[in-house]
Amino acid sequence: MLIKQLRQLGLDGIQGRQHGAHYNRTQIFQQLMKTYYGRFAPTPSGPLHAGSLLAALGSYLDAHAHGGHWLLRIEDIDPPRVRPGAADAQIRSLAAYGFEWDGEIVWQSQRLALYAEALNALRDHVYLCACSRKTLAAHARSGVDGPVYPGTCRHAKHPPPGAMRFIVPNTRIHFDDALQGHIGCDIARECGDFVLRRADGVVSYQLAVVVDDAAQGITHVVRGADLIASTPRQIALQAALNLPTPSYLHLPVLLDAAGDKLSKQTLAAPLDDRHPLPALLHSMRHLGFTPPEPPASLSEFWAWAHEAWQRTALPRVMALRAENHKDQGTTRIQAVVILDTHKTHPDNARPFAGEVAQTVRAADS
Repeated sequence: MLIKQLRQLGLDGIQGRQHGAHYNRTQIFQQLMKTYYGRFAPTPSGPLHAGSLLAALGSYLDAHAHGGHWLLRIEDIDPPRVRPGAADAQIRSLAAYGFEWDGEIVWQSQRLALYAEALNALRDHVYLCACSRKTLAAHARSGVDGPVYPGTCRHAKHPPPGAMRFIVPNTRIHFDDALQGHIGCDIARECGDFVLRRADGVVSYQLAVVVDDAAQGITHVVRGADLIASTPRQIALQAALNLPTPSYLHLPVLLDAAGDKLSKQTLAAPLDDRHPLPALLHSMRHLGFTPPEPPASLSEFWAWAHEAWQRTALPRVMALRAENHKDQGTTRIQAVVILDTHKTHPDNARPFAGEVAQTVRAADS
């Protein structure tokens, strides 16, 4: 794995901090970029659905188009969200649909020591917070992903036990999304100090994903646009840990008839492992690809999909609403919330709190 090569070179972020090493993260990134490493990282809170399939398919095809590797990680870090048997069901679905991952499956629940190491490395960038969600909902203003923490406990001399928050830099985070364009976020104003470890001891998604992506040598993250609001926070953590920042590509998410993102919470229909071909073809149509002739088998589908894949054909939107018309044998795909990457902005970047923050629960544009 690439992380072993980095450690041999003295370029691993967390290890480098502990040994007082100083190095340029861009140099690390350039070394990593010689080989493409992508991943799919579902949370085992239920079966995979059409939205999951679209993200898996996009990341898989993009990795193979670049001659890269595609890794599978099960993000089972949050016990209350994990459903017994869900991870095994997700793995069976991926296999039934013809996905082939490289290497062993990584389980976040087996990596707690690595997260503790990262928290220790961040000890000068965190503080304890006893504020409840109810308090925040009542007093904090809204940001791109919930209430913006007002910093109540940041300067407390004797903070009570509670969650551990990361002190965000007072700067604007920029990144170039390979599909959605240039994005800018004033992380202090639009996100605020965010939780790295909850009061119950569970490590947050933001920390775990940053640590795991670096440890697995992930160079390219292809995922749903519902996670684009998390990206600036993850970039800030990468900087604090001296870890490389991967390339990001955020695919449009699928919305249901009510305008909500397809998810387990909205009771999205699970994938049918017995008949994978129709769902795979629907996902490809959502992504802008239609075969000249319907493939008769999984092998024919994958041969066509690998050949057809190109980023320039992807819809540059944040969300899609698909309506099936079985009587006509067609699928009408409706773009929702078009991301205008050419919109004028003071720093030539997308304003983050406007349309971008509203992509998951958007009405028709």
